[in-house]
Amino acid sequence: MAIRVYKPTTPGRRNASVNLHVEVTKKTPEKSLLAPIKKNGGRNNQGKITVRGRGGGHKRRYRKIDFRRLKDDMVATVIGIEYDPNRSCHIALVQYEDGTKRYILAPRNLTDGDTVKSSESAIEPKAGNCMPLKYIPTGLTVHNIEFEPGKGGALCRSAGAAARLSNREGRWATVVLPSGEIRQVSVECRATIGQLGNTDHQNVKLGKAGRNRWLGKRPKVRGMAMSHHDHPLGGGEGRSKGGRTPASASGTKSKGGRTRQRGKWTDARILRRRKSKRYGQLKI
Repeated sequence: MAIRVYKPTTPGRRNASVNLHVEVTKKTPEKSLLAPIKKNGGRNNQGKITVRGRGGGHKRRYRKIDFRRLKDDMVATVIGIEYDPNRSCHIALVQYEDGTKRYILAPRNLTDGDTVKSSESAIEPKAGNCMPLKYIPTGLTVHNIEFEPGKGGALCRSAGAAARLSNREGRWATVVLPSGEIRQVSVECRATIGQLGNTDHQNVKLGKAGRNRWLGKRPKVRGMAMSHHDHPLGGGEGRSKGGRTPASASGTKSKGGRTRQRGKWTDARILRRRKSKRYGQLKI
């Protein structure tokens, strides 16, 4: 059982559950692949808060992840699966034949002693292997998909994430993303075979406010409780919604509004927009 629910011995334990991380086999990180993380508490270089509700949290060290997978045609052996505090999925420490060690995102069922490989040409389509989309058989699940060739994986990098390669046409490959969006990606872009591990991450219940503070998330004041000059929903005598659409402090709509930047070069490659569970199809 990957998720453990404790007896309600305290109010904080009553609604809480923890992830046992049964896939993890290595407890200590590789020192050569660590980097410090400087926290800014949601503030920019002028000290002004640009992201509300950030601050605190447990001290972390960054694990340098190889999203590009450019060490081609060289077999890498998995040394161990590790927990990464900076992301929801697990990571795998691999060692190449020349002795180089790298961190990669760990797909499901990858364990110690397994071998993975990346190449610019067609190789065996097994979990953990990385190659351009033009060589991956259609119908397979992939993760860590590049937007631009050689830039490094950007799509499907969270726990349990996987996209399906549906078809190829010319120089474009069509992938179905976990959100329901269908988009085209260049066949020269690389992707890794398989679904990412730690699929139980979404089933964990924090149970108490303190666990959110450990993650660096501070409490947020309701907009309706603020003054009129601090929030669009604030002000008035007592509680007053004002009849307007719910929005953030900057005026961005918070329920079904458009959040994606207009005029991106990737707009033309989106065949079907993602769907909102509550408000149906989103027109972004």
